[in-house]
Amino acid sequence: MARVSVIGGNGFLGSHLVDALAAAGHEVTAFDRFTQRPPVFEANGVAALTGDFMSDDDLVLAVTGQDTVFHMLSTTTPATADADPAYDIRTNVVRTLALIDACVDAGIGRLVFASTGGAIYGPQHKGRYRETDAAEPISPYGIGKLAIERYLEFYRRQRGLNSVTCRISNPYGTRQQADKPQGLIPIALRQIARDLPVVRLGDGSMVRDYIYVDDVVQMLAPLAIDAVEHSVYNIGSGIGLTVNDVLATLERVTQREVMIDERPQPPSFVDEVVLDTTRFTDEFGERSLTALDEGVAATWEAILRHDHE
Repeated sequence: MARVSVIGGNGFLGSHLVDALAAAGHEVTAFDRFTQRPPVFEANGVAALTGDFMSDDDLVLAVTGQDTVFHMLSTTTPATADADPAYDIRTNVVRTLALIDACVDAGIGRLVFASTGGAIYGPQHKGRYRETDAAEPISPYGIGKLAIERYLEFYRRQRGLNSVTCRISNPYGTRQQADKPQGLIPIALRQIARDLPVVRLGDGSMVRDYIYVDDVVQMLAPLAIDAVEHSVYNIGSGIGLTVNDVLATLERVTQREVMIDERPQPPSFVDEVVLDTTRFTDEFGERSLTALDEGVAATWEAILRHDHE
């Protein structure tokens, strides 16, 4: 077992990863601000390390003595990065370089980076994207993630840093904060719970690869210690669904009519992204995936509980 630090360990993906890593027997540290909400992970024995991603000293403290570091924190969403690309560069790209330097100096065994599978390949209209396809992002969010990936390659060659990039598709599930501008499913479910219209960007024909959060972290957790053959892996369901498909599922699960507020599709949003995960499954084995109805139902129940607290 390993000593593992999760940067952003109280976030949506990070908190679920903390639980998965602890269940696997690892010694886990969750690094986050813990100011806006108390720890949401459920595992016992996890060290909650309060710190600021903007602080070099805090990052050094977060990685010192660790075997593996998972970088699950992002200061922006696709929408906020569109609105202020410079902020994305300052707070995501530059600060991740500070984290990388801290990991090199601390001599960690591996850095695992949560990149984007939904925004990094761009509008190539290839259907299902493999890791060997060109990364041609057209959004600031995807450009920033790709810049970090390229820096990880540089540090791998120049400084010997062992790193793995995970290009995650469109995760959804419990603990996803519906008040943030990212994540169709939780945002739409919150609107439905409050009898408010759901914003749909475009005509609903955009295709995305949706994967339940538990499935994501079960794919990520082995990367804490397992040997890897590659430096980049797609993490997704491999199934493409239109926005309208998803909205129909929400109606079916909630048994409520979805009111649509249609708005223009942003130019930085590509029409179709579905990830080919053959590289991962060939190496680590097939994983059973949560059906969309089941994952949406769990997310819906969590949102209803939260709204009634």
